[in-house]
Amino acid sequence: MQNFIIKNNNRLTNVSCSHFPILSLFFIAASFLFTNVVLATEDTRAQAKRIHDRLTGVVPSSTVLDKMEGMLDGTVTDANYPGGTGAIAAAYVAMDNKYFYNATLVNFITPWTNEARSVFPEDMGTEGILNDYTATVIGAVRDEIDFRRILYDNILYKGKTVLAKLGGGTIATYSNDNNEHYKELEERPDLNLKNDLIPESEAVQSTITGLDGGATAGVLTSRAGAKAFFVGGTNRAMFRFTMLNHLCKDMEQVTDVTLPADRIRQDVSRSPGGDSRIFMNGCIGCHTGMDPMTQAFAYYDYTYPTVGGEPVYEDGQLLFNNVGQNDLVTGSRVTEKNQINPDNFKPGFIVEDDSWINYWREGKNSLLGWSSTPLTDNDGKGAGAKSMGQELAYSEQFARCQVEKVFKAVCLRPPSDSNDRDAVDAILTKFKAPFNNPSNTEGYELKRVFAETAVYCKGQ
Repeated sequence: MQNFIIKNNNRLTNVSCSHFPILSLFFIAASFLFTNVVLATEDTRAQAKRIHDRLTGVVPSSTVLDKMEGMLDGTVTDANYPGGTGAIAAAYVAMDNKYFYNATLVNFITPWTNEARSVFPEDMGTEGILNDYTATVIGAVRDEIDFRRILYDNILYKGKTVLAKLGGGTIATYSNDNNEHYKELEERPDLNLKNDLIPESEAVQSTITGLDGGATAGVLTSRAGAKAFFVGGTNRAMFRFTMLNHLCKDMEQVTDVTLPADRIRQDVSRSPGGDSRIFMNGCIGCHTGMDPMTQAFAYYDYTYPTVGGEPVYEDGQLLFNNVGQNDLVTGSRVTEKNQINPDNFKPGFIVEDDSWINYWREGKNSLLGWSSTPLTDNDGKGAGAKSMGQELAYSEQFARCQVEKVFKAVCLRPPSDSNDRDAVDAILTKFKAPFNNPSNTEGYELKRVFAETAVYCKGQ
């Protein structure tokens, strides 16, 4: 009797010739089934790893990967995560990793904090990348608060009170005129922004900075935001980059030459280069919407010292003219920059207070999805940065922009086909609904968007 050796998944089996026809079919079938089970297991594990990679950028430990794999196939349940089991729970396990905060979120947010929109701002050597803008957004994601609040609420995150700094001692306290607190926080060898930032209950901007509570507007009135977008200029930069970073629309994309031009300031020439057609067919399209909204920043500026005639931007601070604090040039609370170059067009609009109006509620930009807000009701008018920030944050476009940005960051591509666009729409709907934070009844938890997106891009 002749024997045959069959290799079955790296196991050698001795088979008698007399039973080979039947046994060979058995072993071939068993081999096929076992191989399929292995492939299915490997595929689930690969999906778990891909979720972790996309959310953290680092390799998961075997313990974490086992847990995520078990959640994906339904064999592991942990009530500490949304739903206890399943793909979303697995994504939240991945987001426990400190590099979701230290790397993924920092790289995601940093381009919003500088005009170059760079992950590595030019002054990183002197000030560090982390600042009160990035920390506030990271804290909002971590604490699963209504993400819209970053544009209008009295909120600002910093490091916990006592944290050891590199080289000994404790990190510097928050300062209105430098970034040392965040630079030393960033340099900590055991930095973990998941644990190192104060809780939401303590993230009160007016308490931290001393700015009047009514003048706070989330990251718009952070020191880093002011340094980037209130410095010099006319404060239009703050509005333009807020639109670009948080509504995903630059001025050229929202230009509308059909709206009233009555609030375009004096500093805008009506005949640039001696040709009024340039203004009527170009400049007016941006300024008719931007200038009436930018008026909300009439009382703000970023001031800084000079050394040897050179500006020292790193030592500057946000300025806000409160009631009774008048600018020396304008004689009112309106800062000088809002009334510069009046001779460019004398009949132009003169900014005399911080009242604003959203002309984009009419015309083509009504498609941005403006809605009623607690501070402005439904008329698109208000006063100050807080109410204007809420006007932007409550728009449909703000919510869609967040989802599209996360999709690009996690899936490593913008939405590119009908499946991607359908996924964005579905995630957008979920984003608006309350989810994992029981104290947040409004929804808009951006952490959920990261989880949902990573699950969509995990592969099949």
